[in-house]
Formats: sequence, structure tokens, C-alpha cells
Amino acid sequence: MKMMTGLIPPTSGRVELFGFDVDKQKLQALRQLGYTPEGAPYYANTSVHWLLDFAADIRGVRGVKKSKRLARTVEQLELQDILQHPIDDLSWEFKQRVGIAQAIIHEPKVLILDAPTSGLDPDQKQKLHSIIKLLSEDKTIILSTTCTAEIAAICSRALVLCDGQLIADNTIPELRKRSRYHNAVTIVSEQPLDYLALAVLPGVAGIEEQIDIPGAITLLTKPGATISPKINELIAARQWVIKHLTVNPGNLDEVIKSMYEKSN
Repeated sequence: MKMMTGLIPPTSGRVELFGFDVDKQKLQALRQLGYTPEGAPYYANTSVHWLLDFAADIRGVRGVKKSKRLARTVEQLELQDILQHPIDDLSWEFKQRVGIAQAIIHEPKVLILDAPTSGLDPDQKQKLHSIIKLLSEDKTIILSTTCTAEIAAICSRALVLCDGQLIADNTIPELRKRSRYHNAVTIVSEQPLDYLALAVLPGVAGIEEQIDIPGAITLLTKPGATISPKINELIAARQWVIKHLTVNPGNLDEVIKSMYEKSN
């Protein structure tokens, strides 16, 4: 990320942003880019409005265009109620939002976010996820995170790195298909189930008991199979009382852990 943002030069290879070499054409390249580092410090005693105004000035955004961009950015990050607040008085959530706001004030084509939800509680993360999704409608967003739930929630594509080496570049559904739990079905029942009847259903690869959930079992699926219709037919025929039945899209944690193990 630091090479992409021009903070350190590459020792080999090159980075281009929309045809501009980040090392040799730095100014042209960085005009295409917005960047929010993890835990970035800001001028603590200045107001949010002052910081955004300053960010617009140093990015060359002037006059009527600056007024429009300030208003649009404040709306996108929902900063209307804190514009005159000193940055040091803000919660960590709003400091993160202000960091993203200063990075998009000049309408970059690419936005790089380094661990933008670090330190936020689940509700705050969900809110920021929604904001990031909206921002992605008109720009490419590159987000660094170690949280697979976050990848699944807001990303359309994942690049997995291990010791600086790219070990995967896939869409999220493609990654999920690598999981042994892809299309697996978990059943939570109020009564004992006939495991043999379930195990011999077409496409069932095996059965796992879920120790942490009383009455829950997971039926694994053979590659390319879909087992939920047959399971539903069996449930109806046996008149089993089922609390929950869910189809697993695939466990990203398991997939990425397996990739790391194979690359080491």
C-alpha cells in the first residue's frame, strides 16, 4: 500500500494508476488517488470543517467546485452535526469518517483504506460498511483488512497476500466455493434425526455434529451438488420439527487459513 501511495519506492517492478507511473509520474498518479492510513493523526485542535477545507485547498479544489465538493463529502460521510467540533473531541468512529472524507474531497478514481474499521464496535462497523459501499459506486476502493467477515460484507473481490506474495485473486463467491462447507446445510432440530437417512441422500458427503449448538448438525456437500431440496423433502416426509435450516455459502476463514498453510 505504501508503494501504491508513493510513500516508498518499489525495489523492483512498477505501480501504475490509470497509466501514470507512481514512482516516475508521482503527482499525476497521486491525483487519481485518495488514502486513509490506519490510525492516521490529524490536527487535533482544528475543526472538521477546517480540515476538509484545508484538504480541498492542498488538492487544488477551489471556488464553487470546492463548496460543492465539501457539501457532497459531508453528506456522504454524514458529518453534518460535527463540522464545527474539534477533531480531538470526536469519537473514534467519527475520526475514521473524517479520515475518509479528507481522502475523497478531490473526487479520486481510487480510494485506499487501511483497516478503516479497526477499533469500532459491531454497530459502528456496519454503519461504515454501508458508507463504503455507497462510495464504491463511482470509484475503485482498495481495502486492507484481516477480518473475513468484513471482506464478505463489503468486497466484491479479494486479493490474499502471504509474506508479500499474492496467493489468490478471486471474487468472493469463487473463494467460498473452495470451502468444504460450500452449500453445506446446517439443521437445528427439536428431536433426534435419522442420520443414516440423511447420509444416504444424493450429494451428501458427510455429517458433522455442532457441539456448540444443541441439536445442530451440518451436512457436507459433494463438489457441484445441491442437497437442500432433498433434505427438505425428507424433513417433510418424516414430519420432523426443525428450528432452523441454513445453507452455508462457504467459510472464508477456512479457505484463507488453508491457503496460508499451503503457501508456507
